[in-house]
Amino acid sequence: MPLLRAADGRLVLAIDITCWLRPDAHTSPERILCHTYGRGKDQHIPVPGWPYSIICALEPGRSSWTAPLDAVRLTPGDDTATVTARQLRDLLQRLITAGQGQTGDPDILIVADAGYDAPRLGFLLKDLPVQVLARMRSDRVLRRAGPPRLPHTQGRPPRHGGKFVFGQPDTWGTPDTETVTDTRLYGTSRARSWDRLHPKLTHRSSWAAADGTLPIVEGTVIRLDIDHLPGGATPKPVWLWWSGTDATAADADRLWQAYLRRFDIEHTFRLFKQTLGWNSPKIRTPEAADRWTWLILAAYTNCGSPDRWRPTCGGPGRDRPRRTGSPPPESAATSGTSAPRPPARPKHRNPPAPAPDDHQAERTPDPPPPPTTCKHPARHNLRNSERRRHHPTTTPHRLKIKLGSLVCAMTLSSSTTTVCWSTVSPSPTGSWPAI
Repeated sequence: MPLLRAADGRLVLAIDITCWLRPDAHTSPERILCHTYGRGKDQHIPVPGWPYSIICALEPGRSSWTAPLDAVRLTPGDDTATVTARQLRDLLQRLITAGQGQTGDPDILIVADAGYDAPRLGFLLKDLPVQVLARMRSDRVLRRAGPPRLPHTQGRPPRHGGKFVFGQPDTWGTPDTETVTDTRLYGTSRARSWDRLHPKLTHRSSWAAADGTLPIVEGTVIRLDIDHLPGGATPKPVWLWWSGTDATAADADRLWQAYLRRFDIEHTFRLFKQTLGWNSPKIRTPEAADRWTWLILAAYTNCGSPDRWRPTCGGPGRDRPRRTGSPPPESAATSGTSAPRPPARPKHRNPPAPAPDDHQAERTPDPPPPPTTCKHPARHNLRNSERRRHHPTTTPHRLKIKLGSLVCAMTLSSSTTTVCWSTVSPSPTGSWPAI
């Protein structure tokens, strides 16, 4: 099944890490402290869990559906950029094998958030037909290209030029490109770009094991300013780093718009957790968590965007979609089959209640219930039927019912199931291909 592409025919992949929090699973191995946001005012609390690196193909248009392609769990001691580069390299190889990439196609755009080291990721993937676009923190300091070496100059030539401090406008200079666009949600957006900026690398963190002189990874920096946010909050500038150079004004507009599409993967993670119940099971081993993660990805793919395939997740009042090419029920193509349909089962109705008899002896009322020390005696003495009526099905039960319907739909719908499971069937090497 071909993946949807951008207007210029480019495949856009979003990558991000979402965590399956397991704070109470003290005996579960390979847990990592995951940074969580929003659990307190301006607080980032680390919680033990299993982080997963998930890659999704973004779709154009107004739909926020994505196409999950791969999921890899990070283990203790893994470098995020190294694992992501290896994951992207394997995925791109599978895409080429599946016929999704042809010679002459535009480079694949990889979109990531500020949690990734964009220059290192671009350096690790420099031999592949990909471009990396990621957000940078607003406190970064980059360097310009080194000045040309003057004749008759002794000593080692400088490798880095002047500083480009994000928080000091007097160090920016004149931008190479500048565009102004009117948007519906953000008002007037202003995008400025500066070409050939690079970070000054040191032998620390992910570059600690590098030998010799560290490389210079040049790229384009884009600053995006908008008038207002849809929710009324104060907008902050967005700094983006692109692994390409010599960006034009059209490239700058295309890149910041592609980054805004990255937020579709956040909606995908929310649907995984809140609707499909990805992190609801109390699984002990990480291997079982991996299998459950792929099952969730298969269920999501089975209920994907209706622009690409018909969903098999029938809701209330909706019939289950038929197989592709199958005639509708009660049509001429099915009226002459040799296997008749079984007769409909008769409806079972309760017998009518007997008519009241005036001569019937009056029923003796039941004795009052014994006194109780419950705080809410009226709620405590409700019968089971009344309890079920006053206490509807809880959220975990609804998740089980929804997942059960998804699995049944995947089993009964052979055409859609073939597409879904061929998307994530295991390869001979043991990995899960996504195409």
